Amino acid sequence: MLKRYKNSYLSYFLMYNFYYLSWAVFSALISVYLLGKGFKASEVSLVVSTSFLTSMIFQPVIGMLSDKYDVKKVNFVLFSLAGIGGFAFMFADSLITITIGYSFVLTLINGTNPVMEKIASSSPYQYGKIRIWGTIGYAIGSWLAGIIYQWISPAAIFVCFVITMLLCIIGLLGTQTPTDLIQKKEEKTKTSTLIHNHKYLYYLIISAIFQGITNMANTYIPAMFQNDGLAVDLVSTILSFAVLCEAPLVLFSNRFMDKLANKKLLIIAYTMISIQFLCYAFNVWLPLKILVTLLTKHPSGMLFIMINLKIISTLVPKEHQITALAFVQTLRNLSSIVFQNIAGQILDVASYQVLFTLSIFVVGIGFILILLFKVPSGKNQKLFN
Repeated sequence: MLKRYKNSYLSYFLMYNFYYLSWAVFSALISVYLLGKGFKASEVSLVVSTSFLTSMIFQPVIGMLSDKYDVKKVNFVLFSLAGIGGFAFMFADSLITITIGYSFVLTLINGTNPVMEKIASSSPYQYGKIRIWGTIGYAIGSWLAGIIYQWISPAAIFVCFVITMLLCIIGLLGTQTPTDLIQKKEEKTKTSTLIHNHKYLYYLIISAIFQGITNMANTYIPAMFQNDGLAVDLVSTILSFAVLCEAPLVLFSNRFMDKLANKKLLIIAYTMISIQFLCYAFNVWLPLKILVTLLTKHPSGMLFIMINLKIISTLVPKEHQITALAFVQTLRNLSSIVFQNIAGQILDVASYQVLFTLSIFVVGIGFILILLFKVPSGKNQKLFN
């Protein structure tokens, strides 16, 4: 029976479903959780941005460990530590202990994410059929967090996190390290190769803007809806359905991701968040705001995850791609720190409408960079089939 479980579809289902479910349970309602404990928006931003800072600092360390040792063993240790950290976070009350605890757990989860995405495209199964469980897991986690928060207790969220992380580890133990990640260990990645890759460096800026501004939005969208008069469990239900709206993109990624050019895909992703932020900025009719959130919030993020894999595969040699993905994650964390702190300061003195109006101007800068970006189409990569 154990032999049949080894590298089975079930093992990948457990790992991806509960990895993303755990992530959502722990972080989806962090702004609601902290604001409910009496902290200010700027303090919420401090907690979240500190987690991005520590993630940025330790991302190269986690990447180095993944290069030196089997990624499965590294992930096992990191997932186990995350579970322990999540349990300890339940007892954190002061701003300092909350900041340390949240940063500890998110650093471990963020640090493993680039490898997790790479494994999805390198496993024995089609990318969409593996990654879809991440989407479903995140949706369930977002909904579950709100139900637990509203009907049991806020602290019970972190007990749930520990249980789901254990299920993720059970799935991890059944998987097998993809051969291309094993082969990578035999070659030394030269950072200078990436530094001299000007198109890759240019893409880092486009990526940092998109991921920084959307991470900021993801932190405050639950609180924005709560401010609009919605109950926490209803907010979490909306957000869980928003995650499920990315499912068609994942399932049918093999039908369009390899066929559309990189630049066109970037324009589509930026257009989606532009529509989203415009609705928030003009504070449109609440049902319309919810509809736009469903159609753009997570679908745009999922699309960008796939775009990132495709562009890195287009611009960077195979032996350097894990390192290149780690650098993207590092810049994501840095830009998120900047945007989180600015957002917190804005919300202490102004409204959500002001915050998202200013966000539109930032997205506009990203649009200009994309139009000037001379990136190959990437139609020859065949990553998603």
